[in-house]
Amino acid sequence: MSDYGVVFITAASREEAETIAAALVEKKLAACVNIISAVQSVYWWEGKICREQEVFLLAKTKTRLFPQLASEVKALHSYKVPEIIMLPISDGSADYLQWIQDVTG
Repeated sequence: MSDYGVVFITAASREEAETIAAALVEKKLAACVNIISAVQSVYWWEGKICREQEVFLLAKTKTRLFPQLASEVKALHSYKVPEIIMLPISDGSADYLQWIQDVTG
């Protein structure tokens, strides 16, 4: 398993995304969170297809911090079932990976 990963999170609004991003960085659960506005999502929810504008967050973190990161996102999120998906970083710049190591808990 990789020591580092990126976490995909969607949020209902820019304000919610900024709140989540700030909490993750301040609590050292993520080294960096990118916020990408105006993502169009199409998904199944409660038996129907929904189309919504969402905000996408991309958090860089250590794999071992994922349970805490997911818990923090759930505590701050407005969705009943928020998207919180981690993908491993299979390779990357040694300097960047060291930076993630240095600034996260």
